[in-house]
Amino acid sequence: MWKFLTTAALGTVLMAGAAAAQSCAEGKTLAEGKLTIATGNPAYYPWVIDDAPESGQGFEAAVAYALADAMGFAEGDVVWTRTSFDQAIQPGAKDFDLNMQQFSITAERDKVVDFSEPYYTAPMAVLVRGGDGLDPSLDAMKEMKWGVVASTTALPVVMETISPDSSPLVYDDNANVVEAMKAGQVDAALFDLPTALYLSAVVLEGGAVLGQFAPDETANPDHFGMLMTEGNPLKECVDAALAALKSDGTLAAIEAEWLQEATGVPLIK
Repeated sequence: MWKFLTTAALGTVLMAGAAAAQSCAEGKTLAEGKLTIATGNPAYYPWVIDDAPESGQGFEAAVAYALADAMGFAEGDVVWTRTSFDQAIQPGAKDFDLNMQQFSITAERDKVVDFSEPYYTAPMAVLVRGGDGLDPSLDAMKEMKWGVVASTTALPVVMETISPDSSPLVYDDNANVVEAMKAGQVDAALFDLPTALYLSAVVLEGGAVLGQFAPDETANPDHFGMLMTEGNPLKECVDAALAALKSDGTLAAIEAEWLQEATGVPLIK
């Protein structure tokens, strides 16, 4: 229909759309006219490039600005802050409107915070050290010694899907799992695919991503949602903006741009 509108009329329509989106968020953000978004400290590739979310570079940084635009906020009206992962998921008041740190939406967390609709469904991937020649099959993986982070959704996938011959070693964060791999205490660990790619390329010398589980073949795939305070009235606006980004292909385009490396990792069968 756009070709039948004059330039002035088209501008009026676009401005009206932005105004409608802005009115949805009016009075619901911490600072009027601003959208405060939290990320990690530091924030890592491929979610944020060079720990600079304000650049809009990286998957979550790009999604954040696309979402803000869909909600009627100008680029300059996006305010960034930092939190730890554990700090963000605690109940109570927050110093942000939204937090994007690859938070898996779980029923337990949803009791104390609110989540947006998912903006990414992350396949789980197997990180190993020295992957050349290793067999990316479930049978071969059963013989490996596994390390997992207790607070993540990786533990049930290892226990129920892989079902290793020996009990996995349990750690309190990703860094300790990687250190255990460096020390030769574990052979493999399970992370969401983008994190596994980062760890193999930057953190774990000789690291490799052995394979990935297709999200629709995993019993409980990780759905990442934007975290908000429990009962936050902004949720409805955020979900509507996300729906628009999915409908017009924007979200898929951002995923293709920033997570395209994922396509080279074989499926585990």
